[in-house]
Amino acid sequence: MPIVPDDKNWTWVIEQLCTDCGYDGSTVDVSRMADHVRDNAARWPALLAHPHARLRPTDDQWSALEYGCHVRDVFRLFDERLALMLTEDGPQFANWDQDVTAIEQRYDLQDPATVAAELIDAADAHARRWETVRAEQWQRTGYRSDGAAFTVETFARYLLHDPVHHVDDVERGNQVLADGELD
Repeated sequence: MPIVPDDKNWTWVIEQLCTDCGYDGSTVDVSRMADHVRDNAARWPALLAHPHARLRPTDDQWSALEYGCHVRDVFRLFDERLALMLTEDGPQFANWDQDVTAIEQRYDLQDPATVAAELIDAADAHARRWETVRAEQWQRTGYRSDGAAFTVETFARYLLHDPVHHVDDVERGNQVLADGELD
């Protein structure tokens, strides 16, 4: 079965536990977002250097490489969106189809070492933006194309789930691949 595009509305992770990966957005200290972003990014070089990085654990799940490309692009996109939220009143965010991006940018053919370096750079740039958020800016708003409203604070909680969840996806996928080698 090929990868099915993800059309779920993940905004519930802002306040509820994700039972798949264990992320609990309600407990995130958003004042430490720069640290959270950098800590997550630090895990990716090893995941992308893994011998299985280019392999999909199942036909319907991305490889570590594809997830790494996605997380890199999430950090880049969310940095742009955070900049808008901090400088404009109520910005509207254009729709981003992550599945189309994965195909058009050929995530599956990119170089894992290059992606690791780009992901670290994107995370660091994004972390630096979080370091500029002032106390009075946490309640500024922005709107996704489907009408979902975010404050800078809820945007932080929503963002962080994605890279955390995908580290878990890759680690579970690597275990599936390792178990397959033992058979």
